[in-house]
Amino acid sequence: MADQENCVRVTRAAARKRAAESAGLMEGRVMNKKRVVLGDLSNLSNVDVSANKVQGKENKKKQAKGKLKSKAEVAKPALEVKTDEVSVDKPVDIDAKSVDPQMCGYYVSDIYEYLRQMEADPKRRPLPDYIEKVQKDVSTNMRGILVDWLVEVAEEYKLVSDTLYITVSYIDRYLSLNALNRQRLQLLGVSSMLIASKYEEINPPNVEDFCYITDNTYRKDEVVKMEADILKSLKFELGNPTVKTFLRRFTRVAQEDYKDSSLQLECLGCYLAELSLLDYGCVKFLPSMVAASVIFLARFIIEPKMHPWSSAVQEYSGYKASDLKECVLIIHDLYLSRRGGALQAVREKYKQHKFKCVATMPASPEIPASYFEDVQEVDVSYVEDVQSS
Repeated sequence: MADQENCVRVTRAAARKRAAESAGLMEGRVMNKKRVVLGDLSNLSNVDVSANKVQGKENKKKQAKGKLKSKAEVAKPALEVKTDEVSVDKPVDIDAKSVDPQMCGYYVSDIYEYLRQMEADPKRRPLPDYIEKVQKDVSTNMRGILVDWLVEVAEEYKLVSDTLYITVSYIDRYLSLNALNRQRLQLLGVSSMLIASKYEEINPPNVEDFCYITDNTYRKDEVVKMEADILKSLKFELGNPTVKTFLRRFTRVAQEDYKDSSLQLECLGCYLAELSLLDYGCVKFLPSMVAASVIFLARFIIEPKMHPWSSAVQEYSGYKASDLKECVLIIHDLYLSRRGGALQAVREKYKQHKFKCVATMPASPEIPASYFEDVQEVDVSYVEDVQSS
C-alpha cells in the first residue's frame, strides 16, 4: 500500500514538473515574440510570420538573385520582350517612375483618360451662364463673396483642399438647376460643404459646427433640409474630378524643369487654382483646362523669360498653349487683383510662410503674345528619360 502511494506521489510530481516546463516554454515563446506596428507589416497572407523567418526569406532571395545574375545577363533579350509586353502601344507614364504603388504607374494614363471623359459629362457640369439664365436674385459678386468666405471656413475647420473644390462644384451645379433667394445662398454654401466634408474628410465637422460658423443664422433642421435638396438635385452624383485632381498630375510634369523650386511651383499652383474658384468667368472652363492654365501661369511667374509651356506638359495635359489663352488671362488678372480685388481670404491664406508666401510674389503685368503660340519643338531628352524609366 505504501509503495502504491509513493508511486502515485512520484507520478503526480512528474506531471506537475512537465506542466511547469511546458508553461515555462510557452511563456518563453510569448516573451520572445516581437510586437510589430501595423504599418510595419508586410503584405503577407500570414501575419504571424516571425521576424526570423522573414529575414531568412530575404537572405534566400538575395542568394538566389546572386546565382541568377549571370543567367539574367544571358537572357537579357527575353527580359526586354517582357518589358515591351507591359508597355505595348504606349510609353511609360511619368508616374511609373515613382516607387509608390498608389501612383498606379502603368494605369495612370487610362485613369486620367476616364477622368477627362467624366469632367465633360453634362450631368456633372454646371451651366456656363447659369446666373444669367437661371438666377434672378443671385449675382456673380455674391457668388464670389460666398466662395471667399468658404475658404475661411475650410481653414477654420482644417479641411483638405479637395473638400473646398468639390464644395464649389456642388454650389455651381445646384445653382444651374434651381433659382435661389439671396438670403439662402449662405445656407447653400454650408450645406454643400457639409456634403463635401462627408465625402472627402476622415472626421468631418458636425451639422452644429456649420450652424455655429454662420452665427446660428440657420437652424440644424434647415441645414439638413438643404443637404437633402442638394443631393436630390445632383442625383447623388458626388464624385466629380476637380481642378485639384488634374493639378496634381500636371505639377509633377512641370516640376521636371524646376527641380530647385518645385515646392514653390506647387504652392503657387495651389494659390492660382483657388483664385480661379472665386471668379464666375472660370465656371465655363473644364477643370483640366483650368489646371493646365494654372501651370502655364505659375511657370511664367517663376521664370518670366522662359517659355511657360513645353512639349512634355502639352503631351500630358492634352492642351496647346493657344487653347489656354482666355483662361490664363483671367487667372492672371485675379493674381494681379485686377479682378476680385476685394476678395482677400485666398490672398491672406497664401501669404503664410507655410505656403512660401507665394501671394506676395511679383508678376509681370503682361504676358507676351508669343507665349501663346503652340510649341513646335519636341523635348526629346525628356521624352526619352520618361520612356527609359
